[in-house]
Amino acid sequence: MGAMISFKRPDGGSCEGYLVGAAKAPGIVVIQEWWGLNDQIKGVAERFVAAGYRVLVPDLYRGQVTLEAKEAEHLMNDLNFADAASQDIRGAAQYLRASGSGHVGVSGYCMGGALTVLSAMLVPESDANVTWYGYPPLEYVDPGKIKAPLLGHFGTQDQFFAISGVEALEVKLKEAHVGYEFHRYDAKHAFANEEADSKNLPPLGYNPEAAALAWDRTVAFFDKFLR
Repeated sequence: MGAMISFKRPDGGSCEGYLVGAAKAPGIVVIQEWWGLNDQIKGVAERFVAAGYRVLVPDLYRGQVTLEAKEAEHLMNDLNFADAASQDIRGAAQYLRASGSGHVGVSGYCMGGALTVLSAMLVPESDANVTWYGYPPLEYVDPGKIKAPLLGHFGTQDQFFAISGVEALEVKLKEAHVGYEFHRYDAKHAFANEEADSKNLPPLGYNPEAAALAWDRTVAFFDKFLR
């Protein structure tokens, strides 16, 4: 089992995070959904550990967790995304590198998926990035700053992050010759979250087949670039 630790941000501030895994394993920074640093995302971290990685999940909401969509939306809207990516997530990547993990990647879900795309621009310590059904507003994406390979998993029925936005993002990435690989699944938003159906939100839907395929692709991707 993991433990909460404190790590330094590049600006000298500090952030808490959930750390789990063997010290010398390659590292992955896992970024929460809009619900916060809850047991579900800790479970994702532990799955990566079972695949041979060390994981740090930065607590972007500073201890706040919610089960309610309205509150989750409020917490997400109050979050400074550029600060979260360039400071909390970058600090987590620097911590993993400095403490022996060697290569480090970033993987995030929903809100964390959008933050993963920003991190691909703002966290030069990351060697590979995986976004799950999330991307930021495209005017904030400067693909010329993306140096590490990017993998993306998107649901064609996603009502929060429309597939048309994925296509527009692909155009930007191709123009900048970014090394990326995007996969589409006949699935709703949060298709890899086993708790999605319990939220009673029609736009969310767990799809175990899509989740398993996306997971296998993610582990193979990280194995290729982080080992």
